This record gives sequence, C-alpha cells and structure tokens, in this order.
Amino acid sequence: MTTSILTYLEQTSPYDVRPAKDSTAEIRRVEEVSPEFARYFYSSVGGDWHWTEKLKWDWARWIGHLTRPAFETWVAYAGGVPAGYIALKGEGTEVEVENFGLLPSFIGRGIGGHLLTVGLQQAWTFPERHPELSEVTRVWLHTNTLDGPHALANYKARGLRPYKTEQEERPDADGPPPGPWPGANRSAAL
Repeated sequence: MTTSILTYLEQTSPYDVRPAKDSTAEIRRVEEVSPEFARYFYSSVGGDWHWTEKLKWDWARWIGHLTRPAFETWVAYAGGVPAGYIALKGEGTEVEVENFGLLPSFIGRGIGGHLLTVGLQQAWTFPERHPELSEVTRVWLHTNTLDGPHALANYKARGLRPYKTEQEERPDADGPPPGPWPGANRSAAL
C-alpha cells in the first residue's frame, strides 16, 4: 500500500499572499454550474497525481458539489484554452483551496504561480461575494507527496505556511496514476 505524506498549509492574513509574476494567462471565475467542465478539470489535472475519489461521482453528485454555498472555481486560460483551475470553498471564517492545478501541457510556463496568487487573493475577498461569510481569518489547503513535484514549493512561495504533516495510506495510489482519461496512452506530466 502506498503511503503519502500530507502537508497542511495556511495563511492567516491577506498580507501573507506573495504574488507570483503575472503571466499572459487570463483568470476568470466560472459563472455557470457545469458538472462536465468540473469533471474535465478534475480528471485532466489530477489524472497524473492519483486524484481518483471524484471520478466515481454521478452527475447529480457533481451538481450538489458545485452548488454548495460559498463555493467558487477560477480558471486560467492561455491562448484561448483552459489551462488550469482553482476551486475554493468558504465555511465559517475559513476558505479552503479544495483543488488546484494545471493541465499537463501548461506546467512550467509560469501560469500556476499566477493562478494561485489570484485564487488566494479571491479567497480573502470571499465575504464580498458570499455574505454568509462575515470575514475570512484563514485560507488553507493540503497537498501530498503524490501531487506535482513543484506543488509544495509553489504554495510556500505564495506565502502559505505549513502547520501540520501526517501520513496517509493510499491504496488507490498503488500502481501508475490513471492519466487524464482512459486510454490517453501518454507519459505522466513532469
């Protein structure tokens, strides 16, 4: 059974955000609920990193997930094509970065740091768009050793601080990751 190390990171002030260099990518908020679009990103971004939990979800479960209160998805577009996304969920006085990543062909082009910067800035302004949150006191996420090799460094570079680590057993990570879609037949992203 594969064991991974989970690292939890947080910011406790909007002043903690350390912006990355802007990229040419355009970052836009998703305004329409689309399970197809959300699943496309989840499988295409996470396929190389053993993101498998949500692949079993049916359409109704995706709708429920996407229509939760204080939930947002922001997408980076490069050359007119979706390049990556960040999903944010507010609850109480906290905002969690639920998912974040780039499509494999956009890794290493400076888009990830810019997208994460914008996502963190948007997380800190959640009460402006979600009045059920009176304030945000913390933005947090977790990553693990199965994620992209530059994920943890990007999170730290944007001002997120580790506050806890733990081991997790991942039987779903035994063997190669599923890739972006069944039969893609390409090597994993670097």
